[in-house]
Amino acid sequence: MEIDERMIKKLESAIEAILFTMGESVELKKIADAINHDEDTTRKIIKNMMDKYLAEDRGITIVELNDSYQMCTKAEMYDYIAKVAAQPRDYVLTDVQLETLSIVAYKQPITKGEISKIRGVNCDHAINRLVEVGLVEERGRLNAPGRPLTFGTTEEFLRRFGLSSVEELPIVNSEKIEDFKREAVDEIEGQIKFDL
Repeated sequence: MEIDERMIKKLESAIEAILFTMGESVELKKIADAINHDEDTTRKIIKNMMDKYLAEDRGITIVELNDSYQMCTKAEMYDYIAKVAAQPRDYVLTDVQLETLSIVAYKQPITKGEISKIRGVNCDHAINRLVEVGLVEERGRLNAPGRPLTFGTTEEFLRRFGLSSVEELPIVNSEKIEDFKREAVDEIEGQIKFDL
């Protein structure tokens, strides 16, 4: 079956999106199934894309790995990437990350399990992100079954929040805590009624 130029561009865009989004190698069969074409046609389209990227002197390329394909940065671009990667990055914390950070700050050293219990949801991603940006660090292992890791805040946390020690954290008003508990209970009860 002959494919017209417009359709080829559309299929190339779809393949490019798949490879970019997946970030790792994707089997030819999966790509072919996704674009509703046979493997030979899909392979030809990908080879054509590889040639175009090379001819246009693009910063990306597609590599073949055991009948799978992956979008990668060209090796000659690594120096440029290293310059950007070496620059300090600004980051914005989400509400979930801020909530997790406040629990760590007030309850440290604390395990992921304890944080998850307080929040009522899994906190792995939030903790990993806080460690990645240098606001939280591993503090050791709890002397309990499974020896779970404990976490605490870092010097970077103190710098970012203008504190000289965690003892300077604001004292939480006990009346406010009770208000928050009531709001949480009301919200949960409202959600249960809504779900029914």
